[in-house]
Amino acid sequence: MSAQPPDGRQLLVVIDPAARAVDGESVRIAKDVLCAGASSVKIALPDSAEEVARVLSHRGRRRPVVLGDDRTLLRAVRALHHERALGEAPLALVPIGPRSSLARALGVPGQVLPAARAVLDGMDRELDLLVDDSGGIVLGTLRIPSDSAGSSSHWWSPVERTARSLVRTLTMPAPSNGHGPGHGHGHAPRQRLRIEADGVVLVDLDHPVHEVSFRTVNPGLIEVRVSHPDSPEPLCVEAATVTVSGRDFRYRADSALAGPVRTRTWTVQPGAWRLTVPRV
Repeated sequence: MSAQPPDGRQLLVVIDPAARAVDGESVRIAKDVLCAGASSVKIALPDSAEEVARVLSHRGRRRPVVLGDDRTLLRAVRALHHERALGEAPLALVPIGPRSSLARALGVPGQVLPAARAVLDGMDRELDLLVDDSGGIVLGTLRIPSDSAGSSSHWWSPVERTARSLVRTLTMPAPSNGHGPGHGHGHAPRQRLRIEADGVVLVDLDHPVHEVSFRTVNPGLIEVRVSHPDSPEPLCVEAATVTVSGRDFRYRADSALAGPVRTRTWTVQPGAWRLTVPRV
């Protein structure tokens, strides 16, 4: 039996516990605006990611609205994606908390009152989703930083790197004419990765790179940017699928660090979810 479409004036308001702790006044203001403008509001106060998922899975025809920061938004999107219900209803966010840069980049107002009013009178923005082969998701930007090469979970790795750096400092000859060690791009951190875009190899392991990043741009496409040690301009391509492999690399997806992994594939899902934003 197919699910009934959501009622735009019946809201399920999920309040993150961190939002309640850091700014209870903003939570109260958002609740007052939403309760005054909606026909029916159900308030949920989950204390864990598991409870968030359980609350969202029992939303019925109510449209989900989350009060919190970027982490709250990501938690809700992950829960709905895992339930395979992300496309059923638009998701709305009233940003409350210190980390809301992702929400603002996606079009959500940074202030409580405009964001709460947009929940009631806004429009639904269709957005792509990056999904990896382990079930992870990316809403904004993913980066593989230059210091992730050769990283591992062993406690001695930072100590070993510090010791090597100290030895190089003590034995390094003084630079002359501004061209000594540490000057220019040639001595910047680098790593060796194999990067494939739609099956085409962009960079192989024999060519070190500084940093790799990608994000959704045109509908159904990922913008891939690869910075090279010997090139002032990054390599930029667009693809639907990106595979990165290398030696235990880490990556930062929407500011959260993940890994280390040996290989990972990301695929774009066009129009996978909708976010309520102000009308233009």
